[in-house]
Amino acid sequence: MITAGIDAGSRTLKVLLWDSRTQTILATRLCDQSTNQQDRARWLFERLLNEAGIERRQVTAVAATGYGRGLVDISNTTITEITCHAVGTAHLHPQAATVIDIGGQDSKLIRLDEEGKVRDFVMNDRCAAGTGHFLEVVARRLEVPLDKLGDYARRSDAPATISSICVVFAETEIIGLLAQGHWRENIIAGVQNALARRLAAMGGNLVHDPVYLTGGAALVSGMQQALQAALGRAVTVCKRPQFTGALGAAILAARRNTAAFNPSATNKK
Repeated sequence: MITAGIDAGSRTLKVLLWDSRTQTILATRLCDQSTNQQDRARWLFERLLNEAGIERRQVTAVAATGYGRGLVDISNTTITEITCHAVGTAHLHPQAATVIDIGGQDSKLIRLDEEGKVRDFVMNDRCAAGTGHFLEVVARRLEVPLDKLGDYARRSDAPATISSICVVFAETEIIGLLAQGHWRENIIAGVQNALARRLAAMGGNLVHDPVYLTGGAALVSGMQQALQAALGRAVTVCKRPQFTGALGAAILAARRNTAAFNPSATNKK
């Protein structure tokens, strides 16, 4: 049985095809979001099917998650990204106890139980200072490619102190630091440290080992190290950090299909 998971994030759209019989990921693809998310999702989904050599009728269910899941009209169901990131991470890393997802518009810390289910969570959805958007703003302001932020941060000899907890004020603070002659390397390191400290404070006692990092910001070099320093514990980047949400959605779609066709399977659990 093949199912699909579509993660409609605020910055990128991710699609994943899942074979529940073999428990394998068949194909993945992502692209930037657009103003017409419905058409974009259809286009990306059809392109992935063509590349994988799979016909649309072979896909038994499509589940959407993420910031814009309600706009994905080709899906059969929608599932919250908290649940999907938990399921996707638990599949890739069964030992995971905490999931940190740094998305474009929000960040989440999810505590998992022994079965990989959501035990508790906390979410930052009101201020971009604790999200990947903060890194995008800094990269644009300092004229540094987003994927090179970590390279600059590693060359820092005295990370700047970023005290503002609002992106607008933080950007103003960064402009001031540049005017005072601070190096870009030290400002970038300071921003990553500030973001990590904010997430650590948000998590509080929710964070337990092992900790896994997901989301697009997990691919920004330097964030893993900044989080480890802020949390005082090891942080591992997920195997597929951008696709954990889509993976979880596809797995849950398969489980719901199985339960629908075989209700006794649900009763046995």
